[in-house]
Amino acid sequence: MDARDEASRLVETYTPLIMRIGYTYLHSREDAEDICQETLLKLVRRGEPFADEEHEKAWVVRVAINGCKDLLKSAARQRSVGLEEESVKSTPDGETSDILGAVQALPETYREPIFLHYCEGYKIAEIARITGKSKHAIAKNLSRGRAMLRKTLGGDL
Repeated sequence: MDARDEASRLVETYTPLIMRIGYTYLHSREDAEDICQETLLKLVRRGEPFADEEHEKAWVVRVAINGCKDLLKSAARQRSVGLEEESVKSTPDGETSDILGAVQALPETYREPIFLHYCEGYKIAEIARITGKSKHAIAKNLSRGRAMLRKTLGGDL
């Protein structure tokens, strides 16, 4: 497979995942697109091969999450926004959702494991490895995050 084909594969494979991560953290499609572009560039330029597909995916998730956290900390992100601009933000696929909004409203401690577990299908041990936290901490944060979502959304999760 030549470099162009490999780049196309990476873009097709990981763009939806990175966009979901970016939107979940940043609440802005435009910022999610920026994180997606930066993450894909790092991935395409990475010279070192991955051990397997799971290693590659975990690397992409970690780089995207770190990019989001860096953007949230940056001074440019601290600016205020007009109501008109804020009201036109939409999800990566153009739709809004009560559930997505509730997940986004969670503190990062709970949002990250909820997203990785329910949206990306990672098991607790995998989330612990990706985030560098213990399995016990991830399980506890998932439980607390679910409780917060139940309270916010009402009903069973």
